[in-house]
Amino acid sequence: MPSSRSVRALAVALLAVLPGALLPAAAAQAASRTVQGGRLDWGIKSSFQSYVTGPIAHGSWSLTGGAATVGGSQFRFHSATGSYDPSSGAFRAGFSGGVHFVGHRQAGGGNELDLTISRPTVRISGGAGTLHADMVSKERGSGRVTTASQVPLATLGLSGIDMKGGSTPLGLDNVPATLTSQGATAFAGYYAAGTPLDPVSLSVDTKAPAAAKPSKSPASSPSPSAKKKETAGRFEDAAVDWGVRRTFREYVTGPIGRGRWTLADGAQDGGAVFRFPRGKGTYDAGRKELDAAFAGSVRFTGADGLDLELAGFAARVASGKGTLLADVTRGGATDKAVPLVTFAAGDLAPEDGLALLAEAPATLTAAGAEAFGSLYKAGTAMDPVSLAVVVDAKAELPALPDLGSAAEPSDAPATPSDATPAAAEPVAAESGSRTPLAVGGGAALIAAVAAVLYAARRRRRTARNT
Repeated sequence: MPSSRSVRALAVALLAVLPGALLPAAAAQAASRTVQGGRLDWGIKSSFQSYVTGPIAHGSWSLTGGAATVGGSQFRFHSATGSYDPSSGAFRAGFSGGVHFVGHRQAGGGNELDLTISRPTVRISGGAGTLHADMVSKERGSGRVTTASQVPLATLGLSGIDMKGGSTPLGLDNVPATLTSQGATAFAGYYAAGTPLDPVSLSVDTKAPAAAKPSKSPASSPSPSAKKKETAGRFEDAAVDWGVRRTFREYVTGPIGRGRWTLADGAQDGGAVFRFPRGKGTYDAGRKELDAAFAGSVRFTGADGLDLELAGFAARVASGKGTLLADVTRGGATDKAVPLVTFAAGDLAPEDGLALLAEAPATLTAAGAEAFGSLYKAGTAMDPVSLAVVVDAKAELPALPDLGSAAEPSDAPATPSDATPAAAEPVAAESGSRTPLAVGGGAALIAAVAAVLYAARRRRRTARNT
């Protein structure tokens, strides 16, 4: 049986090892992380949307900068950038995209109500949070237009949320937002400071600082013969971006459709558009003619029996006119190469190795109307079509809006008004990877130390009583 002196020596040795065992977890958690990619969903104020489009203002709203919609009343802002410090919980994420509201059409032209909210940024520090945004507004009555950058528009209710120790993706769900005094001014006086706004939800990807890479020797230049390419109508890569129709997406995911869309075979979701990549075919730069097929599919399903899949996309451009085709599966039957929409394509000419057609207005064809079950008539305006054709290996396709990864929402609202810190879930706490394992190892060592010391005390007590 070991002596009490040897037991104490073992305990001291374990305690000496313990800080080193815990150090990797603490160091990993303390390292500041970069926010790169993600989305923010916010309706701004649903009643304001209804007012703008209702019988009083007779107005409308439009999306700018690649913003999209979610469900029936939320706007989605994309491509988050910023920083996050897990040790302090300090967080900053700026998003792209905007919303332009107009209403109260004036007799002489223009609108009395004219408001743009764009580039929302969430800043959190010391348990307090604020949502900033760029604002362009026309003041009620005077008509004076004010432009302001990163106005502190709303305070965020973070009661019960611990921002420390999160990893990726980092998420906040249904955080209450309240209009600030600066926000009330920038909102053209339509609401007073303290007015509740729609709650804010976000999900962002975070990345640890990249390790320094060793320098590499310059690669040798390819021989002139290696630079030659078969250019007889061939191209390097291509993609087509199309959102189908914004109101159709809203119908599918809204309270009537109660459905969803699913992407497959390489298709990507950019929020306001779907990207169908890996284009193959031929392109004649002189004639501005394109015949290309693309990868990817999108399937829309809903509680009302909707089941529509669009796949096998192809784009044909000639004489300044374009057609977007797809294989349409509906009710178990598939129609091949259905011409869905036509669009103007006069500008599909290469520049710096890239032939780009950005947001060309698109019109539904008669065959396209049948594909949508006559939900829309032929001639209906659909979402615009964007085409990109890479004709030089050095060129790259335009970036798609970065929605990041979806953070798993907690079972309960993120910030209930009666939440207490003890009952609230930590924000996007890492589950099962780096930090919990390191903490678990430290906890095991602590338990081992406690067990050794307890055994030593018990043996000494037993020796005194016998």
